[in-house]
Amino acid sequence: MRIEKKATLISTSVAMLLVVMKMSIGILSGSIAVLASAIDSLLDLTVSIFNYFALHNAEKDPDDDFNYGRSKIEPLAAVIEGTVISLSALFILYEALVKLAHPREMEFVGVSITVMLVSIIITSFLVVFLNKVAKKTGNMVIKADALHYKTDIFSNGAVLLALGLVSVTSEHIIDPILGIMIGIYMIYSALPIIKEGILMLLDAALSEEEIEKIKEIVDSDKTVTNYHHLRTRASGSHIFISIHVVFNVSISLYDAHLVSDKLEDKIKKLFSDKKVHILMHMDPYDDSEINDAEDIY
Repeated sequence: MRIEKKATLISTSVAMLLVVMKMSIGILSGSIAVLASAIDSLLDLTVSIFNYFALHNAEKDPDDDFNYGRSKIEPLAAVIEGTVISLSALFILYEALVKLAHPREMEFVGVSITVMLVSIIITSFLVVFLNKVAKKTGNMVIKADALHYKTDIFSNGAVLLALGLVSVTSEHIIDPILGIMIGIYMIYSALPIIKEGILMLLDAALSEEEIEKIKEIVDSDKTVTNYHHLRTRASGSHIFISIHVVFNVSISLYDAHLVSDKLEDKIKKLFSDKKVHILMHMDPYDDSEINDAEDIY
């Protein structure tokens, strides 16, 4: 089993444990902040289960129906996860506003503090693990999951602070006010995840810095007289690159292939944590103007 799938199974188990803990205390205490955290963990559980099946399908080999594989399931999962986070945040905002309009006192504050403290410790260990997996694999789904649980640490910390203040000051209005702050922060955290996933689904090019590094590699080989039509895109853990390289008309096809293979190996080393697919078209002369005209018409 791939380490990414193991990571989703672990995050699913942790989310399930946190849901049971927080939901029980949230209902008993009447705390909007704790209940909001419980709902967030419930959504974490749903998303982690979805991520597991998304990764399971994304790693399938290309076939007659999907010639380029199913790697775009990964950014699709990231967009769905970001959307789920945003929707849960809106629900939290609604519940907080209701409690502001109809105040009610919290109960079991001491137990709630203990539960939130334990949640922070457990989630912190999970984030460290997910970050290591994300850094090792470059997987977008795991990266989004790690970011999600990282926001949970901050929101859980804020809930813990609110519970402490309520316990000391008996000002129960702190709870819904903090719920509003948590909801806004969750939406703010979800937007980059959604944006990155959408850009990948739309086949956005690699960053300018990455493209410049590719150009430097091609420029470094004196056998290549010119190049054009450099196009790039990312799809989950896969990167696709196509380029037309121009050789002197006198070079043999065999030698041109050797140079192309060498260039491809160097480019792939730029993205060692990704699966890189390079289509290098070898031209005996610069036909960029002809290709540009064909693209127009």
